[in-house]
Amino acid sequence: MIFKYKTVLITGGTGSFGQAMTQYLLDNGAEKILIFSRDEFKQDVMCKKFNSDKLRFFIGDIRDKERLVRAMHGVDFVIHAAALKQVPACEYNPIEAIKTNVNGAMNVIDAAIDCKVQKVVALSTDKAVNPINLYGATKLCSDKLFVNANAYSGKVGTMFSVVRYGNVAGSRGSVMPYFEDLIKHGELVLPVTDIRMTRFYITLDQGIELVDTAFNKMQGGEIFIAKIPSFKITDYVEHLEKAFRVIGIRPGEKLHEIMITAEDSERVREFEKYYIIFADDKIRKIGKAVEPGFTYSSDNNREWLFV
Repeated sequence: MIFKYKTVLITGGTGSFGQAMTQYLLDNGAEKILIFSRDEFKQDVMCKKFNSDKLRFFIGDIRDKERLVRAMHGVDFVIHAAALKQVPACEYNPIEAIKTNVNGAMNVIDAAIDCKVQKVVALSTDKAVNPINLYGATKLCSDKLFVNANAYSGKVGTMFSVVRYGNVAGSRGSVMPYFEDLIKHGELVLPVTDIRMTRFYITLDQGIELVDTAFNKMQGGEIFIAKIPSFKITDYVEHLEKAFRVIGIRPGEKLHEIMITAEDSERVREFEKYYIIFADDKIRKIGKAVEPGFTYSSDNNREWLFV
């Protein structure tokens, strides 16, 4: 019950993760929940949905450090979920992606230290690992910033860690609602970019559980990675009882999602439900060491979902 009697701020809090996390915080005794985001309409909808006097809504952009500092006064924990996430949009608007995903991350770090926040957990993505598109590159920069921010908190003692997973099942931008929308509009043959393509499968509840684990276990500088199953895109199409056509891989798209690279393996420890990548000077002899050269990707997973 680490959130009991705590004040928690969620950047990008009106998204699917933010709303699910808000419910979790309410269920687990949080004293106050601050939603920090840019869209006043989504905030209004969310306010009416929850109808709780424990929620506060801040209209603001993580590009605006002054506004973040104002919002973080008196905050115990920060969950950083705000980002520009759409790969094509980031490719076409690279400077905007950098301003939000990199400069915005720096602002969150600075504001958290200035306001003496106790703990910050930032949400990452598989695309930050060996990135081949700008979105992934900006999230790699963001991860590095949060992991190394612990060196800057000094006597304030603010701790920073990262949780990493792929697209949440059913969330905006993932393949599942995309296919279901096509079917709803009468499509009988679904577009598949490559028959070899695999993806990780994580639910919102599993994502929230990983964030909870990070807040409970973090000492600063860790990257937490959930153990989750993989599936083949073609198996998901078969599950929907539809045919498919191959349209070719899109720019910036990978065949398989990668969470841990071989280069990280020396700093990785394995636990029952997750892995932790420790910062260079924070490797602790807890959990179980993985084999040298270990990788964790959606095509070499131990656990699979089938039709």
